[in-house]
Amino acid sequence: MARHGDTARPLLLAVDRDPDSLERIEEELGRAFGSDYRVRGELTSADAVRVLEQAHDRSAPVAVVLVDHGLDPEDRVDVLSTARTLHPDARRAMLVEWGSWASRSVARSILSAVAVGDVSYYVLKPWTSRDELFHRTVAEFVQEWSRNDASTMREVVVVAGRSSARAAQVRSMLLRNGVPHAFRERGTALADGVEGVVRDGGHDLDGVDVLVWMPAIGGTVLLDPSDVEIAEAWGVRTTLEGDRDFDLVVVGAGPGGLAAAVYGSSEGLRTLVVEREAIGGQAGSSSLIRNYLGFSRGISGAELAQRAYQQAWVFGAHVLFMREVVALRRRDTGGFEVEVSGVGTVTARAVVLASGVSYRRMGVPALEAFSGSGVFYGASVSEAHAMTGRRAVVVGGGNSAGQAVLHLARYCAHVTLSIRSETIEAGMSKYLVDAIAATDNITVRTGTEVVGGGGEGWLENVVVRDRTTGLEDVERADGLFAMIGAQPRTDWLPDAVVRDPRGFVLAGADAAIVGTWSRARPPRPYETTLPGVFAVGDLRAGSVKRVASAVGEGSVVVSQVHECLAEGDV
Repeated sequence: MARHGDTARPLLLAVDRDPDSLERIEEELGRAFGSDYRVRGELTSADAVRVLEQAHDRSAPVAVVLVDHGLDPEDRVDVLSTARTLHPDARRAMLVEWGSWASRSVARSILSAVAVGDVSYYVLKPWTSRDELFHRTVAEFVQEWSRNDASTMREVVVVAGRSSARAAQVRSMLLRNGVPHAFRERGTALADGVEGVVRDGGHDLDGVDVLVWMPAIGGTVLLDPSDVEIAEAWGVRTTLEGDRDFDLVVVGAGPGGLAAAVYGSSEGLRTLVVEREAIGGQAGSSSLIRNYLGFSRGISGAELAQRAYQQAWVFGAHVLFMREVVALRRRDTGGFEVEVSGVGTVTARAVVLASGVSYRRMGVPALEAFSGSGVFYGASVSEAHAMTGRRAVVVGGGNSAGQAVLHLARYCAHVTLSIRSETIEAGMSKYLVDAIAATDNITVRTGTEVVGGGGEGWLENVVVRDRTTGLEDVERADGLFAMIGAQPRTDWLPDAVVRDPRGFVLAGADAAIVGTWSRARPPRPYETTLPGVFAVGDLRAGSVKRVASAVGEGSVVVSQVHECLAEGDV
């Protein structure tokens, strides 16, 4: 029988048709999580569905749903689809027996369920008491759920109106920098509670658009803060103190830049990383990267970038956020001067360019007017909760667009994916194509482009044109998320760093053939036309636009930097 107060606690639900196995699962869940979570086990899918429906009717939170692979496929689907529909934040996993890795059919069913978004991954059933592997695996699911649960108290709380453009910018910045936070819509009970605490502390909130409260940092209160003020309050460095001479300056903190920082600092190079927006680059906005080696359940771009940043920091790398490199000059005495906005000049013996690319703008005046007010560039997954019950349109045919569509579909009443090409398979990985096809509230419109939009203060509709017939129709949209290709951030570079017609930096063999190389030796594989300056990741001409590729280039380039420094050839 449920104890008094259990209904207020998040639910951990397990479904297993074997009574002995279910009892062991309940015991292990209760042992590890029973003080803070309500544990429930069911033997049949019908009973499990009933529990999920009752929780939804009571607005009771469901954190994790574990479903036995041994159930009939139809029964598994019933439970998982109910959980997915009624409790989109709940983490879903398939329970499998030890030794199941010998069965190809089990692997295929897990892969299929993951591909269509029914489950995040699998969980090995506990086979003994105090099964710490089981505890750890479920704890990861619980932690992921907690980070997405709107009612959970977070380290940073943002309070603003639902349609505040500045609040959207703040939340996107926090998300991409891996700062755990929650959004409270002004006028709701949760927001009123936060505002009451802040007012009791002596703060006047009249006329404030965005309130940022940091209960984990001594209750710091920021009223309509800039990005720099938020970063500094959180403890992120935006200024430089002490010695300004570095062995290596890395421009950009995307996957390639962070890898260069980790390997450079760990190998004894005094390293500075400068990032103008947020760690992770484009990858930082990906809601889930499933095909990165070693993360079998997938990992968000922000989480991957945050882990890399922590590695670099521990190894001693200096990192400047919210700052931009605006000039690069060779010094007469060797090495380079690097000018950083708001900070001044630093020196470097070598430079790695890893500033990545930016999503192209739509270029439609009617839509640009709603930038930040319903029109967003990049995945902007921080907007997903704010889109609950609304309609969204995603523009783009790549993997980032596919990930954004699936993430938004968890909350939106409907999501439309608009693609210029005639097939979705042309630019998207198969696992995303399959997942999109299996999601009922997603519509894919191929051979189309968004050419207009309108609304009163916030986007309300978009105009979609068929590229073959020229016919246009107006579609309701509360949010437009554009991921329509990328352009490199290279305009600030000196002419000595040669770029291709699209602005991507030439390096290695490409740098050798343009006729400006000034050394008897050939350029090293990632070296640009300016000796001692290297390019890795998406901004390098001919690069493979994948996170793993950028990380590989960022790690390998450090050996080439060492060669340059050892030979004094910069």
